[in-house]
Parts: sequence; C-alpha cells; structure tokens
Amino acid sequence: MNVQDFVERIKRGDRRILAKAISFAENGHPIAKEILRQIYDKTGKAQVVGITGFPGTGKSTLVSKLVEEFRKRGKSVGVVAVDPSSPFTGGALLGDRLRLNGADVDKNLWTDERVFFRSMGSRGRLGGIAKKTGDVVKLLDAAGYDMILVETVGAGQGEIGILEVADTAIVVLMPEMGDDIQVNKAGILEIGDIFVINKSDLEGAENLERWLSFTLSLDSSDSAEKGSANAERWRKRVIKTVATRGEGIKELADAITEHFEFLKRSGTLEIKRAERTKMMALEIAMEEIRAEITKRCSNLLLDSKDPYTIAERILKDIIKI
Repeated sequence: MNVQDFVERIKRGDRRILAKAISFAENGHPIAKEILRQIYDKTGKAQVVGITGFPGTGKSTLVSKLVEEFRKRGKSVGVVAVDPSSPFTGGALLGDRLRLNGADVDKNLWTDERVFFRSMGSRGRLGGIAKKTGDVVKLLDAAGYDMILVETVGAGQGEIGILEVADTAIVVLMPEMGDDIQVNKAGILEIGDIFVINKSDLEGAENLERWLSFTLSLDSSDSAEKGSANAERWRKRVIKTVATRGEGIKELADAITEHFEFLKRSGTLEIKRAERTKMMALEIAMEEIRAEITKRCSNLLLDSKDPYTIAERILKDIIKI
C-alpha cells in the first residue's frame, strides 16, 4: 500500500489503517513522515484535552467517564494513554482494555466505532508524554475524531509536556496528598486550565477546594495587573468529582467545552497552535540533525579522545558553523 492509500483511508476513518499508521509513527518508520505531511492540512478540527496529575488520583477512570459523557453528546473520541515503558521492551506497561476493565464503564465502548483507544510507552521521555504523542494526535485528528483525550504518565511534578499537544490542560488532584505542597510543585498552577479534585468524597476535599480556589484567584489577580484591561481572560475552574460514581463528570465536560469556545473566541487557539507548530518543527529538525551527526561522526570519534574537539569538528565539518 502506498502513502496516498494510507492517507485516503485515514481520512475516511479506517481504524485498522489508522492503527497501522500510529505504529509507523511510534517506531519511526520512513513512511510515517510522508503520511503525516499529507494529512496535516486535514488536522486542527479536534479539541485536544490533556489530563495530567499525580499517580493514584484516578486519571484513567476520569478519562473513561469523560469518553462516556462525550459519546452521549454525539462526539467521537480518541484516547491516547501514555504509560511508563518497560525497561526491557520499551512497550507500555498498561493497555487500553486493561484500563477500561478496571473502571466502571459501559463495555460497549470497546466496540464503539467512534471511540479509539491507544496506549503508548513513554520510552524514557520526560514531561509525561511520549516522543511521538503529537504525531498520534495529528493522525486521530485527521481521522475525524472530535475530541482527543491525552492522559499523561502520572509523574505529577514537571509534566509540562502536555502543553506541547493539548488545547485544554486538566490537572487532577485528590484530597489527603498535602494540599499546598502538591499544588505548589513546579508548573502545576501554570499548566492547568481546569483543576479537578477527584475522590472528593474523601476527607479534606473542601479544604483543598478552598485553598486551590484562593491560590488561583491570586494568580488571576497578578495576570490582570500585567495584562491589558480589555483582554478576555480564562478564569481557571476548580471542579470536584467522584469519577467511580460519575459525579461531576457532566460539569467537567461542560467546562472543557466552554474552554474550547473561549480559545476560539479570544483568538488564543490560533496563537497556541502556531507556537506548537513552531516547536514541533524545531523538534523534528533537531531529531534529524542528531541522526545525521550520529551517522557521520564515527570517524571523528576515532580520531580524538577530546569531546570538545570532536564537537568543534562536528560544527565545522558537518553543520558548517
């Protein structure tokens, strides 16, 4: 099958071909780059929602319940679940069906033609997402999925990688985790557009909600002082859920939809996506430069034991700087 056949069948929503194209992208198959190049003009319609947070907060159950809710609203949903990788095979340690089986969800989701689940191994990449997550999101977008949910590894602190792919970032917290400590960890307040307090039936949920709402109000006040008085700003939401019982899921889905409408209305969506395109192009270029240097510098490594001299010769002889 040639590239054009792949592209046409992806655009028609062929799930088998979509799965194959995703595997090509993950494994760096030469055909993947051309497929992604040709489907790119068909992307940009889906809302990409990133779901991050600390381990044990119930992200997977929350994702499953959101899939159910958006399906009730007539939306098709793609899910990319990034898992820790096996140190031996590089594959994901968890699988999409295992996730669903552990949650109280409608098992018909497994066979729903308008739902597509894919697990990815992080393969050692930091930031909570896999190296090729952005490519997988683009393929799902081109295949016509309305909503794309990306669940991160779940390392908590430092999971800013989700900003590379998501229009809407959700940070999932839970009571009894050390409220001020967990929220103040690097980047957490800046990452989230919507904050979810899951397992809110546990003791301490009210305190966490008050503390988080107060902290976000201070952050909002600082932003207002720095920004234009006429600029429309998003007021970050705090929503309590008990995902295992489906409580708060409708409110969360409403907030996700509202945030996307805000992004489009304010022009922020276009700006964010343009910046992501620039960063993605830079990452692709750096990856190819690294591969070319690795391929061509074997002789340089034999000629010198000094890494500084080798680096200097790489810049002069290969990159021409």
